Amino acid sequence: MKQLHRVSRLFLFPLLLAWSAPGTGPAAAAEPLRVIMIGAHPDDCEFMGGGTAMLWVAAGAKVQFVAVTNGDAGHQSEGGGALAHRRAAEARRSAEILGVSWRTLDFHDGELVPSLEARKAVIRAIRNWQADIVFSPRPNDYHPDHRYTGVLVQDAAYMVAVPNVCPDTPRLEHNPIFMYFYDHFQKPLPFTADVAVDVDPVIDKKWQAIASMECQMFEWIPWLDGKLAQVPADKAARLEWLKSDLGGWLMGWTDSCRKTLVERYGAEHGGKVKFGEGFEVCEYGRQPSREELWKIFPK
Repeated sequence: MKQLHRVSRLFLFPLLLAWSAPGTGPAAAAEPLRVIMIGAHPDDCEFMGGGTAMLWVAAGAKVQFVAVTNGDAGHQSEGGGALAHRRAAEARRSAEILGVSWRTLDFHDGELVPSLEARKAVIRAIRNWQADIVFSPRPNDYHPDHRYTGVLVQDAAYMVAVPNVCPDTPRLEHNPIFMYFYDHFQKPLPFTADVAVDVDPVIDKKWQAIASMECQMFEWIPWLDGKLAQVPADKAARLEWLKSDLGGWLMGWTDSCRKTLVERYGAEHGGKVKFGEGFEVCEYGRQPSREELWKIFPK
């Protein structure tokens, strides 16, 4: 019966959420949808999928964020174990705001390669979460950690179902849907949004979650951009500064997914979305129809 539930829940989950009261009916017996978002660093998943994750959690899904590296190189004056510890604490505070689970695979920041060790760690993470849907960067990006995280997840896409690979962790009984986060890179092929989500209803909490990663949002990234002197000391002012500094960037992502937003929500609604998150289906893993995909994603 458990296997039947796991195989069928991708099809049943949206319908069950729509009409079943909490704790009663078929929804009480079915397992919740399980989503894993895998980024290279603490803060990647939060940026790229934090709003969608919150909407999924509100609908009853279980979501986990995984940082493949521990972020121990991402700062201008701190580093090593102390920085990794700080970033983990900030990521956990962010996860509490978003309502998701969080973990790191603890590889060194800036040193990730698509090794067999790293591949097995990713395979085990996906299996341990019993994921129905897996997210990652595409394997073309400015940062080698981002690129190799995409490669590692692609390399795991078939292996998660192979019993003799990582036999210490039970294989998945079905192959998940694998999906990519948005990016703006054009070669060898540009990103195409197969599904897009209006996250305007939860954008304030997404900003709060991002702002909780203080060493990145108010120290490291402003330092890289030559804006460190602009960062206010007051916490509330910092949040408003962050919105002003990064808001246009996030709205640019939304505009790149506008066509899909209009198709999914209709012209009036889709045309007015200020903050959206778009995702592309990977050719590896289970291939859902557009109709199924749009039902699985929160709306």
